[in-house]
Amino acid sequence: MYRTISDFTVDWKDESAATLKVLHALTDQSLHQKVSPDGRSLGFLAWHLVLTLTEMGSKMGLQITGPAEDSEQPAHVSEIASTYEISSKSVGEVVRTTWSDASLDEKINMYGEMWKRGFALASLVRHQTHHRAQMTVLMRQAGLPVPGIYGPSREEWAQMGMPAPK
Repeated sequence: MYRTISDFTVDWKDESAATLKVLHALTDQSLHQKVSPDGRSLGFLAWHLVLTLTEMGSKMGLQITGPAEDSEQPAHVSEIASTYEISSKSVGEVVRTTWSDASLDEKINMYGEMWKRGFALASLVRHQTHHRAQMTVLMRQAGLPVPGIYGPSREEWAQMGMPAPK
């Protein structure tokens, strides 16, 4: 749970940059990649991350710039990534200018439960991290290089001339 707006904005800047790194590594063809026929596609997950920013934001009482939660997934990665970039910047700015450190302890109704605002923000970050991780598995299946997020990926170790840890 976040206790200061500054802590959230620092994390959000890093986490949204990591998500953009993953989105920019996708290809239009990879958007159809699924782990199984009835699973979610890479494109679905990428667009879900975009839509969640406005969806969760609205539940938190924030006016986030972005598409409506029932918006159709674009066919091109470039549109998904640019829309994510706009919406993620909006999240950071709106939280910074609308809420205060003291307001992070206030409870709001989120999905029928009462959550502290600081917890809601932490849940937004964790939700994004969860789906970003799912996306990296689908990226491997699609034969795409995976960017390192919290350390070098296998491909990045190779670029540094070092073997990836076993």
